[in-house]
Amino acid sequence: MSTQWDAIIIGGGAAGLFCAGVAGQLNKRILVLDHAEVLGEKIRISGGGRCNFTNQHSSPANFLSLNPHFVKSALARYPAKDFIKLVQSYGIAYHEKHQGQLFCDHSAQDIIQMLFAECTKGKVEIRNPVSVLSIAQESGSWVVNTSTGLEKSKAVVMATGGLPVPAIGATAYALDIAKQFNLNVVEPRPGLVPLSFTADSFHHLNELAGLSLPVRISSGSKGDRYGACRFQEDLLLTHKGLSGPAVLQASNYWTEGEGIHIDWLGSVEVAGGFNCDALFNDEENRLKTAETILASVLPQRLAKAFAEQKNVLGRKWAEVSKKDRHALKELITNWSVKPAGTLGWKKAEVMLGGVDTKELDGQTMMAKSHPGLYFIGECVDVTGHLGGHNFQWAWASGFACAQAV
Repeated sequence: MSTQWDAIIIGGGAAGLFCAGVAGQLNKRILVLDHAEVLGEKIRISGGGRCNFTNQHSSPANFLSLNPHFVKSALARYPAKDFIKLVQSYGIAYHEKHQGQLFCDHSAQDIIQMLFAECTKGKVEIRNPVSVLSIAQESGSWVVNTSTGLEKSKAVVMATGGLPVPAIGATAYALDIAKQFNLNVVEPRPGLVPLSFTADSFHHLNELAGLSLPVRISSGSKGDRYGACRFQEDLLLTHKGLSGPAVLQASNYWTEGEGIHIDWLGSVEVAGGFNCDALFNDEENRLKTAETILASVLPQRLAKAFAEQKNVLGRKWAEVSKKDRHALKELITNWSVKPAGTLGWKKAEVMLGGVDTKELDGQTMMAKSHPGLYFIGECVDVTGHLGGHNFQWAWASGFACAQAV
């Protein structure tokens, strides 16, 4: 058995590497173990290869958990601005893309190399590929049995992530360890995932594949696991149905059997200067066709499709009854569709659920019933909205844990 470590971190992804670097620079002896041939693969493929490494507006309101207050301590102690300073100190060029989302100008590899550099500063030892065979507590210490031998430590940190993208080695190992030590696990399910639809849901919109526009989308209800949501995001029409950031956001709140609701004019209203009621009651447009009026606030192809669906295509506005106008308005501002399901773990960006936060200390990430056992990052029942928030949780939970070990 090797010399005792201050902490053994299982998982060399975002949370694990960051935690290791911080703890190592606090003069702790840290060992990182990972089963992968190449570390940081999920970082590398994120953000289209440019890594949406944080969101400068990240706050507790951007996270889902059965205990939404759990994230407050960690996010307050290591906010987005602190990680941005670290990125700047390495001279990594970045840009804001949308609503505070920050991406590398060059490559996600810049963030991976920065995490390795931080580990080097902290004299962290990283071993991969190494399989962890078992974890046990013996005489006040933690013993980790690996494919290369036994390791002894004062603490074990589970940072193995979640189930999305099984092709790059994702596993439920952290959840298995939690269950081994009788910690409650909130049932995991795919998050930030495209939704699938039946063909008959889209027979009116089949010709519009490739069309993208900002909408207001609603999903979930008060009685669901995470309640209800409403987002202002871009939606993409595809040959299979709906995709884009709007649908990914809605998927976190969607429950099987429920519908999602789309206000196709939501973004126009938010932009200001537009009154939906006035548009549908505007008599100045009485000689224009219905699709022409709709095209003043919607893409032309979509305006035509909606007019056709309500049998007003080619009709002058003066010829459209108040009843038909109301039906058209209802269709466009409260369009409802029932997804058939999600596209599953292969297409999910994150995992909903995980180790129950009631089992953990929010200031340290340590299991309350097992001193020295920590859980950080995606394996915890904390899931961020789309746009860099999940990386910010990795940094914040990793930092809190590093301070504790």
